[in-house]
Amino acid sequence: MRLLIRKFIAMVITILAVAFLVFLAFTVIPGDPATAQLGTQATPERVEALREEMGLNRPFLVRFGEWMLGMLCGDMGTSYSYQTPVSSLVGDKIPITLTLTLMAFLMMLVISIPLGIYTARHEGGAADHAFMAVNQVIMAVPPFFSGILITLVFGLILRLFTPGGYISYTQSIPGFIGYLFFPALAIALPKAAMTVKLLRSCLVGEKKMDYARTAYSRGNSTKEVLYRHLLKNAMIPVITFLGMALSDMVAGSIVIEQVFNIPGLGRILLTSISNRDYPVVEAIIVLLSFLVIFINFLVDLIYRKVDPRIRVQ
Repeated sequence: MRLLIRKFIAMVITILAVAFLVFLAFTVIPGDPATAQLGTQATPERVEALREEMGLNRPFLVRFGEWMLGMLCGDMGTSYSYQTPVSSLVGDKIPITLTLTLMAFLMMLVISIPLGIYTARHEGGAADHAFMAVNQVIMAVPPFFSGILITLVFGLILRLFTPGGYISYTQSIPGFIGYLFFPALAIALPKAAMTVKLLRSCLVGEKKMDYARTAYSRGNSTKEVLYRHLLKNAMIPVITFLGMALSDMVAGSIVIEQVFNIPGLGRILLTSISNRDYPVVEAIIVLLSFLVIFINFLVDLIYRKVDPRIRVQ
């Protein structure tokens, strides 16, 4: 319990530090939101009046304190461009991005774990060499290019989905899930290839350990040794990588959303950056940072649960 409390406190401190740096960055970078909002009508008097109205003339620490207090209470401020609460803008997009990320992560697990075990069991065989050659190619292809290829093959040639024909989850849940399948696949493939290679390497290394030879000497079959002894130890570094992959997918989904014309957090983030709509940008960055930090927190707890040696230390 003491360890859990320490980890939780460290997570909270990290989130506060990230929020402070994000707020500071958008305060010191060149550009004035008031000038950007007024456009061609930006006279010095009107800019100053708008800055006063937006609260930009107040001291930095005062604005940061009010902003953080509002974030903790669910008030992310008001969008400069849309003149609506940021929480409502972001809240409509969160289910889209999170669903895309979780679908990609589940696909990665479904693809990588069986293939990693299979290639480790058939190490050195023809199937192993073929899988690893294809695996190496998939690892080298970035997700956005995979998305373009998937759109070309499955969208334009095979016509399994309509590129750009996004279906909202408020209209049809099956249609929404169906459209996100191929974008999630584009995100999952490179990470799945990396997971296959890592899991295979870990299993091959565990097979050479003394405890594995002892298990074989007791008459256990290859399948029994693999699933009862090797897999649990081999999964320890894989769990760490899966946490890193899930964190990366949260950010990577923003890029894929642009390729497949998905109106998630990515679209509103890019639009708000170009419009200098700092409340929206700050809220999204802090939210994504929180998700990444929270994922790492959970992975650390799972890692300690799986490996008793960590708890002893």
